[in-house]
Amino acid sequence: MAPFKSGFISILGRPNVGKSTLFNRLIGDKIAIIAEKPQTTRNRILGIKHVEGGQLIFLDTPGIHPGRSELSQRMVRTAIASGRDAEVLLFLIEATSPLVEKDQKMIESLQGSNGVPFLVINKMDMVKRKNLLPIIDQYRRLHPFKEILLVSAMTGEGTDILIGEILKVLPEAPPYFPQDMITDQTERFWVSERIREKVIHQTYQEIPYSTAVTIDEFKEHSEKNLVIIKATIHVERDSQKRILIGKGGEKIRRIGEAARKEVEAFLGVKVFLELWVSVERNWTQNPRALNRLGYPPTFTQVS
Repeated sequence: MAPFKSGFISILGRPNVGKSTLFNRLIGDKIAIIAEKPQTTRNRILGIKHVEGGQLIFLDTPGIHPGRSELSQRMVRTAIASGRDAEVLLFLIEATSPLVEKDQKMIESLQGSNGVPFLVINKMDMVKRKNLLPIIDQYRRLHPFKEILLVSAMTGEGTDILIGEILKVLPEAPPYFPQDMITDQTERFWVSERIREKVIHQTYQEIPYSTAVTIDEFKEHSEKNLVIIKATIHVERDSQKRILIGKGGEKIRRIGEAARKEVEAFLGVKVFLELWVSVERNWTQNPRALNRLGYPPTFTQVS
């Protein structure tokens, strides 16, 4: 009988290269929020893939970038910390826009990790095969990757091969999590992220980057098959609050309605969702505010 294998796999890369899309694809469920805007993922998100003979524990991480705000710097530290002790490092780049110098800095930031390094080239379906060869050649000279693999996070092409190659290098170990568990996220964190995702989808420019969500109340009423959730959306300026609320409260209602539907589908019960908007001036630069809103110096999850 083949030995059981398990371990942690950190998905790393610059912002907006498809880390969360690949993460969700590999797990087979929507755990991390998705948006076209960069720096959507702020926390380390854990997802568990159960396969025959193994358990793959994937870590979706914030994009590694030269952050200027205190929040951005903490996000980068979280990403790097997530890679330090992982058994496998998946360095994700885009076939459509490889940036070798920036990716080299990103790869160098994880020097010292004992994780087996893989280069994963995303969006293989959007580039002709002959154009992929020079990209592979460039990156092969950057770092001694164990494997260089092509995937499409959007379609799933190549992901089965990726899982198989990861399983080959994972250590023999018992499972870390029960068979029926696919994430360690709390319901409160999951809900706060869904609200933030809808804010991102409904707003533009600086608003998504200046937004944090905290859950003020999460009460289950099992006799009514109802959950009452009250949440606050924190922004940095009065002008952002006005944009977020919208004329006659129209925008905040759309955000709440979209979030409520997704939360109801997830929880399997009726949900009453109440949203408030609060101005927390310059919270992305204020260490105390960051700590209070769930982003301590090296953070993993908001509870």
